[in-house]
Amino acid sequence: MTSELDNASQAAEPLVDVSLLKEIARKALVDSLNSVNGAKTLVLDASLAGPLGLVTEVSLLKHHGVDKMFWLEPGALSSTTTNIVYLCRPMIKYVKIIADHIKRHAKESRKHTYTLLLVPRISTLVTHILEEEGVLGDITISSYNLQFIPLADDVVSLEYESAFKDLWVDGDETSIYDSAQALNTLQKLYGLFPRVVGKGDAAARLATLLTRETPKSSNSSPPDTLLTPSEKIDSLIVLDRRVDMITPFLTQLTYEGLIDELIGIKNSHVEVPASLLTPPAPPAVNTAAAGPSTSPSASNVPISNLKKDAKKKHLLTASTDPLFEELRDLNFSSVGRRLNTVARRLDEDYKTNLQAKTVAQLRDFVGKLGGLQTEHQSLRLHTGLSELLVPLTRTEQFNKSLEIQQNLLASYEVSAQITSIEEMIAAGADMHIVVRLLCLASIITGGIKAKTLENIKREILQACSPHAYGYNYLPLLLSLASPPLSMLLPNPLPATTPPSLTSKYPFSGLRKSLRLLIDDTPEGMDEVENDISFTYSGYAPISIRLVQCVAQKGGVISNPAEKAASDVDAKHSPQGKLQAHPILGWKGFEDVLATLPGETVDVVQKGSAGRATAISSLVRSGGGGKKKLTAFNKFMQTEMARLREDEPETSHKDRYASSDDLLTHIQPMHRRFKKATANWKSAKENPNRA
Repeated sequence: MTSELDNASQAAEPLVDVSLLKEIARKALVDSLNSVNGAKTLVLDASLAGPLGLVTEVSLLKHHGVDKMFWLEPGALSSTTTNIVYLCRPMIKYVKIIADHIKRHAKESRKHTYTLLLVPRISTLVTHILEEEGVLGDITISSYNLQFIPLADDVVSLEYESAFKDLWVDGDETSIYDSAQALNTLQKLYGLFPRVVGKGDAAARLATLLTRETPKSSNSSPPDTLLTPSEKIDSLIVLDRRVDMITPFLTQLTYEGLIDELIGIKNSHVEVPASLLTPPAPPAVNTAAAGPSTSPSASNVPISNLKKDAKKKHLLTASTDPLFEELRDLNFSSVGRRLNTVARRLDEDYKTNLQAKTVAQLRDFVGKLGGLQTEHQSLRLHTGLSELLVPLTRTEQFNKSLEIQQNLLASYEVSAQITSIEEMIAAGADMHIVVRLLCLASIITGGIKAKTLENIKREILQACSPHAYGYNYLPLLLSLASPPLSMLLPNPLPATTPPSLTSKYPFSGLRKSLRLLIDDTPEGMDEVENDISFTYSGYAPISIRLVQCVAQKGGVISNPAEKAASDVDAKHSPQGKLQAHPILGWKGFEDVLATLPGETVDVVQKGSAGRATAISSLVRSGGGGKKKLTAFNKFMQTEMARLREDEPETSHKDRYASSDDLLTHIQPMHRRFKKATANWKSAKENPNRA
């Protein structure tokens, strides 16, 4: 019984508490604001509003001296406070706006103290531009190190909207460095990632930054967590987006995915009609008998009115919306049934509680009323969102696009699919959909026939219909056809094509080796419900299959539901539930990895004995004896063990209870390590002791 309780306690408490990352971000922002004394005007880069909204509130900003807030945009800036604080990413356009504000104020003889907080760090380019503008001496430059932002209990994000464009179009690898810094913060919290595996050139560069040995400082020693592998995280899997460029061009078919596709989710927020966020009126309490039915109908507002209603931002989060947790990963075809089930249950709960007659029953009803109203409001919201999605999923354009995608994935009559895309262009289909389909066809088939591709481009650029695309799309088409993107290519390739572009993406081979497509037979559809392929109604994303190659090999080799059903011990494990296993790198899938573009990464981090060791070098080194430990290493091992016994380690949760600086003092054994290092100076084992 004790063991079961311990297991339940461990299951309730996540191994990795991502809320720590939110606290780190909040504290860093507060420290940055407090560095400017007095009341201040905050001028904010609009692209940071969403990410900041996930880690802080306006009330917190006001509590720390923010009097007014403005968007960072061209034009005059009027401030009633002496202090003006700019918070933005290090982009040239923002720096020039800031310089213009300072010059305007100087001409108008308005005296202000300017502070620039760059996210996530100070940039030399910004300093250079401010110097060229002649205002460098008028502004204090600092940084706000905003890193991972928790979107859910098991999801964190840097929320870099332009990361792919920066990396693959502009050649700016800043996002790789920022990712490494954010991951290193996780290592400071929980210890080294015991194993780092990945695929792709950008993934290899990130792994190199993450696992390289940091320069040692004479004044400080590295945190103890950076000297030992983590006991809470077993591996880090890094995938370059170029390894799987097919999945982003497909239409997501889960509830949350369709909201993102058709309405749009940005920084976990979605714009919905304001009427859907209005709390429902509570039902009247009838002590005698149940009155008229109080069925919690999702929305009494006609769908036509919902479309015209004023929009309001709403945070879609499972932490405060249990119904969304149930619906988010369902295929949209199943959402209606689930909503109907919830509505019926709520209706029964209302009817049962409205029959309360005694004082005790009334008190019990009042206690439950708040929860029922919250669930009722959630039901109204999600039913309203579903009503907005249904008409969009029934349009000819949407269904034609889905049909083309499915046929291309199955390599069925490819030329007919290209013709269908041309018909969509002639009908004035949305350019976003057209480009996605063209790129999908090009990647899967190794290029579109040269003459056909030229005709399609001409139709897009020279269209004269009311839905004309026009020459403003020429830069987009050129960028897609040129390195390093090279997503929209002719077949055959011109003779002048660089050698790096001549290799075709191996989709047909991956389709079989990674089990990417599930048959549309009844048995296959049952399998979809137990496999990641439900996300795209029968197609399993390549990136997810690669993760399974490392952590859940059974999901790649066969259907886990079938395996569980045939297992003699199936009664001890839920049917269809896929079990993870110890991380062994890419073992068993080396041939598959060799066909994909980019480098293959497999690195083991062993801590203080050696920061990182490449698996490939371990294989080449063969048997070779063990490296002899130095006197210092032997002493540190013994001394750390002794100090650990003298000062038992506190629980992971208690480590942060009284912390003043989350990144400096959360390291549980940092103090012992420094003490052991100090003891080494006078230890008898030290040949150089004083």
